[in-house]
Amino acid sequence: MSSDDDHVYLSLAEGHADDARWAFGTGFEDPLHGVDTTLPEGVDAAELTALCLALADDALVAAQRLAQWITLAPELEEEVALANIGLDLLGQARLLYARAGQAEGAGRDEDALAYFRDPAEFRNVILAELPNGDFAHSMVKLLLLSSWRLAQLTRLAEHPDPVLAAVARKGVSELTYHRDHAAQWTVRLGDGTEESARRMDAALAELWPYRSELYAAAAETQDEVEAVLAQVLDTARLAAPAATPVSMGRGREGQHTEHLAELLAELQSVARADPEATW
Repeated sequence: MSSDDDHVYLSLAEGHADDARWAFGTGFEDPLHGVDTTLPEGVDAAELTALCLALADDALVAAQRLAQWITLAPELEEEVALANIGLDLLGQARLLYARAGQAEGAGRDEDALAYFRDPAEFRNVILAELPNGDFAHSMVKLLLLSSWRLAQLTRLAEHPDPVLAAVARKGVSELTYHRDHAAQWTVRLGDGTEESARRMDAALAELWPYRSELYAAAAETQDEVEAVLAQVLDTARLAAPAATPVSMGRGREGQHTEHLAELLAELQSVARADPEATW
């Protein structure tokens, strides 16, 4: 492996170096400070609600999967990194749920939306809910999700709703780090030992087709994401699987695998055990 490989993706973080490695919610800057939360004229409340819910569900479910690596990651430093990435996503989910509740006008807050909806009401993409598998599997999944979400939020930073735009701008710096972290691990494992490369190939073969649902949900991101993935895999000396089915899921329509129900049962158990509890 070239001595430059560990740094080949540092360029992906250029332009977002400020606060890029702080967990969302652990920094000292309120992303909504001074932002007018009034719904602007011309912004459709139902469309904004649906968009914020989908983005929040992606983030919440992905964060819960990352939390499952705590005490199981291959090294302590990696546990901290994955926990921080999960916290970033959790922070994004909280703000997005809050905005969805405001736009919806039904009085549901972030807790109601996270803890008291059933699996069929969630709108996350299928890729986010899949079990972790081995470490290579999780790094491929993180690479796919973070590359796609970064492309989404970069565009949403100019959304006419100032709240969503502010959340997106904050998320861009975080997701730049998430993508960089996953890319560097992809290079290390893909261009590492025979065993690590084998595991990466297996993870790619299983997860690569799920890109189709990502692009169905946000078609404008496809060219950008595909270019990033091609660069990462080329440096990692990995080959992209050839065949990609038309669709690998309909999570945005509430059609999920059995894995989401299992994840939500764990995530929601305490809140549902005593719905009137205060913290």
